[in-house]
Amino acid sequence: MIRVKICGITNNDDASKAVELGADALGFIFAPSARRIRPEEAYSIIAALPPFVISVGVFVNEEPATIRKVAETCGLDLLQLHGDESTEVCAELMPRAVKAFRIKNERSLNEIKPYLGNVKALLFDTYSEKVRGGTGKTFDWSVAAKGKRFSVPLILSGGLSPANIAEAIATVRPYAVDVNSGIEERPGKKDHRLMRDLMEVIRNT
Repeated sequence: MIRVKICGITNNDDASKAVELGADALGFIFAPSARRIRPEEAYSIIAALPPFVISVGVFVNEEPATIRKVAETCGLDLLQLHGDESTEVCAELMPRAVKAFRIKNERSLNEIKPYLGNVKALLFDTYSEKVRGGTGKTFDWSVAAKGKRFSVPLILSGGLSPANIAEAIATVRPYAVDVNSGIEERPGKKDHRLMRDLMEVIRNT
């Protein structure tokens, strides 16, 4: 089954439910966001996770030293870089670096090649001039599918929900999906029914 990351986790209740439903990874946002969490709070959630559930920290244009400090405090497994981080920063944070790219159109794929070899995976999200992520909007998945030519694990994000996840997977065939706002009651609080619906659709896709 395709791997699933539930992002924007802020509390133990949502984390436990996501794990119970079969999520492979949980995302914790340390950048400005309505879903931002303090490292100490993230640690208390991550420490309670069972083995083989991956913890992912989300950062935007943060200094590598700060990222490493947060990762050590929380016990993060992977580091998702969602800003304008350079190839050098990614290389410095390997082998835990996942680089996010906001896809506007096919020309957006031209930014990726220099990062190959310096990242563990690529994450494709929706382009927005206002925010770095959590837009709740999709983008052209046919463009995302073309990104598979880079032969690096591809994580699909951007406006995914139980209503469209099957089509997204069928179109892109990504390594994993990253879901946030499409399964929320409100920013920072997951809707457990929607999470359950999402996982059921994925299992049957």
